[in-house]
Amino acid sequence: MKRIVLAAATLAVLGAASSALAAVTAEEAAKLKSELTPLGAEKAGNRDGSIPAWTGGHTTPIAGDKPGGRRGDPFKDEKPLFSISAQNMAQYADRLSDGQQALLKKYPEYRIDVYKTHRTAAAPQWVYENTFKNATRAKLDGDIEQGGYGGVPFPIPKNGAEVMWNHMLRWRGSSWQFVSTMYQITADGRAVLTTDGIGDQQMSFYMPDGSPEAFEKSGLPYWQVRLVNAGPPIRAGEAIAGGTKLDGTKDEAWVYLTGQRRVRKLPNPCCDTPTPAAAGVMSFDELEVWTGRLDRFDWKLVGKKEMFIPYNGNKLMQPKTDSDVLAKHGLNPDHVRWELHRVWVVEAALRPGQRHQAPKSRYYCDEDTWTCALGDRWDANGQLWKTLWQMNFVAPDLPGTVGSTFGFNDLLSGTGFVSNLYNTKSAQYPLKPRYPDGTFTGDALAGEGVR
Repeated sequence: MKRIVLAAATLAVLGAASSALAAVTAEEAAKLKSELTPLGAEKAGNRDGSIPAWTGGHTTPIAGDKPGGRRGDPFKDEKPLFSISAQNMAQYADRLSDGQQALLKKYPEYRIDVYKTHRTAAAPQWVYENTFKNATRAKLDGDIEQGGYGGVPFPIPKNGAEVMWNHMLRWRGSSWQFVSTMYQITADGRAVLTTDGIGDQQMSFYMPDGSPEAFEKSGLPYWQVRLVNAGPPIRAGEAIAGGTKLDGTKDEAWVYLTGQRRVRKLPNPCCDTPTPAAAGVMSFDELEVWTGRLDRFDWKLVGKKEMFIPYNGNKLMQPKTDSDVLAKHGLNPDHVRWELHRVWVVEAALRPGQRHQAPKSRYYCDEDTWTCALGDRWDANGQLWKTLWQMNFVAPDLPGTVGSTFGFNDLLSGTGFVSNLYNTKSAQYPLKPRYPDGTFTGDALAGEGVR
């Protein structure tokens, strides 16, 4: 922990608190227009220059980008600076998560190719302006974010819960589509297609003409998702729709199963319940490393440190077959780009009286995008159980550097899961006009006769 950059001891004291916390002062918020980026990261680079200063992110078109279609790679001509394997991992251990170290030890062919760091994160000006306003108006009421809108809610976080809310409410566009495939990785190394679907997503929290008052009055989820399966044949026609609300106890989701030929409301679309969207392989709160309610855990902000995380992963989107990017235990390292970035480290410990299959977790959340790029989970016996990961890619048309492919490796069983591969598709994260709010309801699934 010697590389902890900030005053971890002070933050740790604050980490356990998560009730009735106020926003920062106007004097602190002013740092968003000086020493911090508009989204709250340290604007300066690190001491040895391996992390450069943020200069506005990547907002210019990428050669190879086709509007509404496939995306190019802004760094396609770069070569890895070095690779980390089981043989040399010891010299990089303080910049690797426990989960990545475990993968290197478990699978001799696994490696981490580290490239030059590019701070590509960007967002529209209106998102920057809302983030500045959120700094002094957003607050935590218990575990629930209140008062923020249209930007990162806590750009100057004081505790672990605020970092996790920044991840959940991070900028990733307003409305977009995902046409992707998902695979279960078996212990003997086979990739089994679980989902070939067409999905729509919408962040009602991020409408350019919205406001905190209008969003609160609407009662809408902050994130809405709808997915209809075209394959594999046994799952063709299945569908799921729903949304995640600031008060997670009010989350709703509906599923259509072809065998039952009716739409059913899911009783508990939360936490460690398996999600039908991933054929039950992944739990709801493992989506994109973390998507869930905060009320089952105490969240400790450990501090900030420099870590190798998957970043600027347009390289992964270039091959035109899934088999090219899949390997025996997940993604093929040849197509995965890792960079050195500063991350917030947050630990979750199960609260007394609560239950969860993973009573302890640790998350690593990028300071520029607030995306939690890595996560580790321990089981009830204290064994390191799962390591979760999420790629991101550069999308100047948003602009933004946003999450894409995600998944996990089960370190105990040797299985895994890869979600959202766009390689075989003609469209990769195309932006869309605002969907009608009813798109993401069970009534819409039933009314459209999904069969």
